[in-house]
Amino acid sequence: LCSQEKAAVREVLNSERFMDRSPRDVYASLLDEGRYLCHWRTMYWVMAEHDEVQERRSQRRHPAYPRPELAATAPNQLWSWDITKLLGPAKWVYYYLYVVLDVFSRYVVGWMLAEQESGDLAERLIAKSCADQNIRPDVLTLHADRGAAMTSKPVSRLLQDLEVSKSFSRPHTPDDNPFSEAQFKTLKYAPNYPGWFETPQDARRWARDFFRWYNHQHHHSGIALLTPAMVHFGQAERILQQRQAVLSQAYQNHPHRFVRGRPQVPQPPTI
Repeated sequence: LCSQEKAAVREVLNSERFMDRSPRDVYASLLDEGRYLCHWRTMYWVMAEHDEVQERRSQRRHPAYPRPELAATAPNQLWSWDITKLLGPAKWVYYYLYVVLDVFSRYVVGWMLAEQESGDLAERLIAKSCADQNIRPDVLTLHADRGAAMTSKPVSRLLQDLEVSKSFSRPHTPDDNPFSEAQFKTLKYAPNYPGWFETPQDARRWARDFFRWYNHQHHHSGIALLTPAMVHFGQAERILQQRQAVLSQAYQNHPHRFVRGRPQVPQPPTI
């Protein structure tokens, strides 16, 4: 279209008669009246040249939520907690496993199995975990996703009373709570995980044995193959020195086996 034809199209589309109607509707109305200016797709192109194609509906604009960035340099500075479902004996029957995890040491500081997801139950678990670990005010940050129990009033009031900072994942972003998610994967991929449980007592009995193994026997790859209990209770340095002594002796006995030189034990992250 030439400039005069484009101006005529804009004049018709922006007229009082057609200003609230779509180009496709205007195109049909003009055809019924024996007029043809251009195809309705061309009408859109003409309008787009003047920034006149816009969304008419009132749409929600999702804000850009800041990514949570938290740091821990020692145990009991940053905890992560979440709830996972364990299958029951029938369809739609679940048992809810609450787990509180220390991010620095990966030590499970508290867990509970219940038949429902509740903010009151979560409040009891967090309160007991803080008491067991002797958490002082203004030291701990508790991170969680935005589930109903996590954002419940009982939990919020408890954290305020204990002077514990709270942190939440971004909406619809499960990657913001990776430590709890990874721990649940370890749990459900355990060789002796039964897949489902007949009763809550069976699930609780299995979970008790699992967390005992996880805290005290599981050599965690994220903390230099130490167990969470070693890191949580300050035994890591002594254990690493023992391991280094064993490797050094092995190097002295058979240096030709170590093509990269003297072996060094991996060190856990400091932050």
